[in-house]
Amino acid sequence: MELKSYQRAFLRSHAQALDPVVSVGKDGASDSVVKALDDALTVHELVKVRFHSFKDEVDSLSRYLEEKTGSTLVATTGFTAVFFRQDSKDPERIYKI
Repeated sequence: MELKSYQRAFLRSHAQALDPVVSVGKDGASDSVVKALDDALTVHELVKVRFHSFKDEVDSLSRYLEEKTGSTLVATTGFTAVFFRQDSKDPERIYKI
């Protein structure tokens, strides 16, 4: 899903209040991290991921996670990335983009 600039700004502003739900550690973007992010996106739609390791590869790993989960990378700031995947099946979804 391609986001317009005002949609990206809206999601970034909502993400500021969020705590990271998924952490990328010494194993990198392993299958367990992909599964955790996928599950978190199903529940929350907007998820913050914290990189504790591989800090020099935040952009490339974020793109990898975006591709694997079918989500949209909203932003990367420092060692944190924000992902969004709208649940189109739920009529009471959180973010209506």
